Amino acid sequence: MTTPPPSSVDEATDGEAAGSEVPARRSWVPVLVRWLQRVVVALVGATLGVLLLGRVEAPIGPFDATVAFTPAISGGAELEIPPLGALAVDAYDGPLRLDVQLRRVDQVRAQALATDPAQLDGVVDRVSADLRTAVEQLAWTTGAAALGGAALFSVIALRRTREPFIAVGLATVLLAGTAGLGVATWRPEALSQPTYTGLLVNANSLIGSAQDIVARYDAYRASLEDLVSNVSTLYSAVSTLPDPAATGDSVTLLHVSDLHLNPAGADLVGQVVAQFGVDGVLDTGDVVDWGSPAENQTFGWIGALGVPYVYIRGNHDSAVTAAAVAAQPNAVVLDDTGTTVDGISVVGAPDPRFTPDKDAEGATQTLEETGQELVDYIGTLDDPPSIALVHDPKQAPPLDGVVPLVLAGHTHEREVSVLEDGTRLMVEGSTGGAGLRGLQGEDPTPLSCTVLYLDPATGELTAYDEITLGGLGQSEVTIERTYVEPLPTGDGEEPAPTDQPVQGPALPTP
Repeated sequence: MTTPPPSSVDEATDGEAAGSEVPARRSWVPVLVRWLQRVVVALVGATLGVLLLGRVEAPIGPFDATVAFTPAISGGAELEIPPLGALAVDAYDGPLRLDVQLRRVDQVRAQALATDPAQLDGVVDRVSADLRTAVEQLAWTTGAAALGGAALFSVIALRRTREPFIAVGLATVLLAGTAGLGVATWRPEALSQPTYTGLLVNANSLIGSAQDIVARYDAYRASLEDLVSNVSTLYSAVSTLPDPAATGDSVTLLHVSDLHLNPAGADLVGQVVAQFGVDGVLDTGDVVDWGSPAENQTFGWIGALGVPYVYIRGNHDSAVTAAAVAAQPNAVVLDDTGTTVDGISVVGAPDPRFTPDKDAEGATQTLEETGQELVDYIGTLDDPPSIALVHDPKQAPPLDGVVPLVLAGHTHEREVSVLEDGTRLMVEGSTGGAGLRGLQGEDPTPLSCTVLYLDPATGELTAYDEITLGGLGQSEVTIERTYVEPLPTGDGEEPAPTDQPVQGPALPTP
């Protein structure tokens, strides 16, 4: 028997071993490819499910919101406030970003909040609770959408009976890993360092300005209290000037405008009414800033004046504002209508705009058209009125030559002019100093109002006192009397010229 050489046996053994390793290695390749395929299918299906169904509609405070998870590289959360922009918070890492979009304000919830100040105490807690509930609901919805999407896509892509179950298992692992990564990387300190986009880029500076305004307002109103207290002293000095009517008998009306919810402006009105013996107040609008029910609860000072208060709506005043003013026992709201104050006939037309409502739809009358409508109303009267009230001076041109005196506001700058056909247009500044916005500049907007003296027989304007309270840094009260008609001086002397101003005293802050 012949024995093969040892070298031949060794070579054969080595060949058999090498041949057995190749099939073993090749048998693992299909398995690996198949599982990679399953992972990809589960991931794609879960992502599609999240994109299509991973969102909920939920109330968050007074807002209706959409809350959703969106595939993203860096995770985090984003709050969208159309059309102002968005703010993003890098609060956690992961493949899903939490998106909250405020779609609209629910009128019923917002009105309940505005009309019940007690609800404001817990509004932050309620918003937090609403958001937490929405996120919990979203988590369950997103999980179900991801699992369902993975199972359905595996049926379509792989077409094997057991694949949907495998896809659900893989998607569960992916969701658990995503949640675990989010918890592990949670950064609560990031909530105080949001990134702003769109118009909200200026949010930091605006918030800073608002805080600064509030701080300045405390000092501002403290100084105004001293200034308003000087009105009585001021009136004593003015009373020594020549009598406006030269007869000792005048109807005295106070023109105010653009109070913008400034309590100091209301204080000024009360002081002037009391000290100057005012027979009635004529308000040419913008008594508030937003026309909200909460603002409209502050009109008790109007009823406490004790004299007629004639008002037209400004572009910041809502129909609700007008109704709240009309509810005061001494107030009359004019809307292409007229009234009489101590024998003086007054008509008025509101501003057709409502500035706070950015979503107002439908055609809006032009300012000049509203002036013409007031002219049409005047045409129905037996006698033309003595005074017409409008909010914006651009409403006045159609009234030129129809009424002798038109009172307006809106611009926050006092101006007196005579129109082409002889009508006098008196634009008041801001009796409320433009509200808190008046504190934004280097010098706050001064508070101003005008006392009008009219002939009771003819209704003609004979003189007016322009009262100005300087803002912060302008610590004085000034008054300037202007005579509209020539004053008889006696002894054959020439009368004083028409519209001659006589400067009253300037009183510094005590």
